[in-house]
This record gives sequence, C-alpha cells and structure tokens, in this order.
Amino acid sequence: MKKSTRKVALISGASRGIGAAIAANLLANGWAVSLGCRSPEDVLVSDSENQLVCRFDAFDAATEQAWVDATLAKFGRIDAVVHNAGMMLPLSILEATDDEFDRTFDVNVKSPMRLSRLTWPHLQASGAGRIVMLVSLSGKRVKAERSSLYAMSKYAALALAHGLRKIGDADGIRCTAICPGFVATDMGTALTEVPAEKMTQPEDLAHLIRTVLELPTTTSIAEIPVNWTVEDNY
Repeated sequence: MKKSTRKVALISGASRGIGAAIAANLLANGWAVSLGCRSPEDVLVSDSENQLVCRFDAFDAATEQAWVDATLAKFGRIDAVVHNAGMMLPLSILEATDDEFDRTFDVNVKSPMRLSRLTWPHLQASGAGRIVMLVSLSGKRVKAERSSLYAMSKYAALALAHGLRKIGDADGIRCTAICPGFVATDMGTALTEVPAEKMTQPEDLAHLIRTVLELPTTTSIAEIPVNWTVEDNY
C-alpha cells in the first residue's frame, strides 16, 4: 500500500448533485477523492490515480466498512469525510410511519455516525482531520408540516456535527455543519417552484466546502448557513 501524497477525502452520495460538485472541485485543487455511491457505475472516473469509486448504501452498514477499507488500500490515508448523502420524505412527524422514520434517520443520522466512527482513527492520524456535514437549513428551523420529519432528522444531524466537533478538538479534528436552503439539485428542484438558476448552485457549496476543509486547525467553524435568498435570521 502506497500512501497518497495528496490529502484524501471521502464523499458520500457523490454520483451527482452536490457530492459530484465537491468531488470535481477537490480533484481540481490537489485532493484525492473516494466517492461512496449507490450506483458506482454512474460515475465517470476522470483521474484513476486520484479518484476511487465504491458502492455505498446508507441502509447497508457493511458497505461502509468495505468503502473505508478500499480507500485505505488505494490511498493509505483518510484526511476528510464529507457526509453528503441524504434523503427527504415529504411527510409530517404525525404522518410518518415507524418504518419511514427509521429510513430517514438511517440515512441522515445513523450512517454518518457510523462512518465517523470508522474513519476516526485515520482522521486522528492525519493530524488535521476534517469532517463536513451537509445538514440543510431544515436543521435550524421547521418551515412546513410536510418537511417536519426531514427537519427532525436534520436537527439530529446538526447535533451529531456539534458532538463530533467537541470530541475532535483535542486531536485537531474540525467538524463543520453546512446548512443550505434550496440548492439546484434534483431534490431541490422537486420541492419548490423557484427557478433552478436562482437557487444556490452545487458548485457554490463545493467551493465553500473546500475552503472549510483547507482552513488551518486554528480556525474552528461550527456552522455555515447558506441561503439562495434573504430569509429572517438566515
């Protein structure tokens, strides 16, 4: 196993949208990337030396361990984890069944928690480990009944990010929650009639996330709310 001379970032949900934009930005700026996707065959490998694509399914914990193992086998290190994968069922907290609750929390909370555990020793070994949690503004306020189940999971994801930030402080591991409003992705455009060109673009978030990953350890940022428009407090 040869250790990569580039820093290595794991990115979940990286086959399209925000995840794909993050991967492209990092690759173009000197990083190696390991992409976790439900459909790896959908990803075009543009740099076989610095890009790895693995099957990852938040409902299947075994794929998380396999992904981490494959990343270490190829690159020999993990310096950053970007928890980008997420799901949204348009249900209120009173409408949702126990199964729908479990599925939402499996993807938005439990899988990022497990991946953080698995990668933690490698983030410690990095000396400047970084975690980014894509949370959403729904983790900071509830705007509609039928987004309340999603918001509940994102509040938990925000708490997870804060917990990791506290735990990692002594080892120089920094965790930041990125909290966007509508983003011009398949999910974002399906939820609103706002024109895609007016929304925050995936490339905007990718630029912001790389900035967070590359900041020195002397800079610890807990949250960054991002919105496509002016909203009270955000």
